Amino acid sequence: MTITPPTGDWVPDSCTLPTVEQSVRVAEFDRFITGSVRRTDRPARTRLNLLLAAEAEEEEGRDLAARESGCCSFFTFGFDATEDGPVMRIAVPDNQAAVLDALAARADAWIGGDRR
Repeated sequence: MTITPPTGDWVPDSCTLPTVEQSVRVAEFDRFITGSVRRTDRPARTRLNLLLAAEAEEEEGRDLAARESGCCSFFTFGFDATEDGPVMRIAVPDNQAAVLDALAARADAWIGGDRR
């Protein structure tokens, strides 16, 4: 079965990444999600938690979070160790919740639910 993630322009207008590089960043998120995210959790409208594979936090997760914060400064990324594994915590201000909605939908489409 092939799962196609949601399409459409979910990159916010406030993103300072050059337009030509935006599709590359989206593809990086897709690769990160498919290879590293085990489960999503949406504790609030403006927060998304991604449970990661153990090896994904340092190299991939932190690097991608730092680069994304550089072009979309409204994102706040944090990392925590939990009993289930590392978690990437993503937060946005209320006026950017639609961007987080799109990212969460993309993650859920790619991972197809909980992958333990």
